[in-house]
Amino acid sequence: MVLVRRHLGTVLRAARLERALTLRELSAMARVSTGYISEVERGQKEASSELLASLCDALDVGLGDVLREVGDLVTAEETQLAAAVDATVTVPVPLTIEPVKDIDGDVVAAA
Repeated sequence: MVLVRRHLGTVLRAARLERALTLRELSAMARVSTGYISEVERGQKEASSELLASLCDALDVGLGDVLREVGDLVTAEETQLAAAVDATVTVPVPLTIEPVKDIDGDVVAAA
């Protein structure tokens, strides 16, 4: 199962690190607790639209840009999962069993 919150956390953490901000600094700027931001970044908590807007404002990144990047990550993971499933699907091969005959030509075994 693809978890959007995990990808959202990855994108938000990357944006924070790209700006060389600590969790504490982002927390002060966004007025969101450090612990909650940490849980969102680790994909353990869902981010409300209000929280997400606050984080995007503090990071000076567009909400649409964040969601687009998350969408790209989700699509990539879905593609990988589909490929993994396709690789494990086996197609049954018809089994041909010839009857076993004795020296006189009588069938002694068959499946």
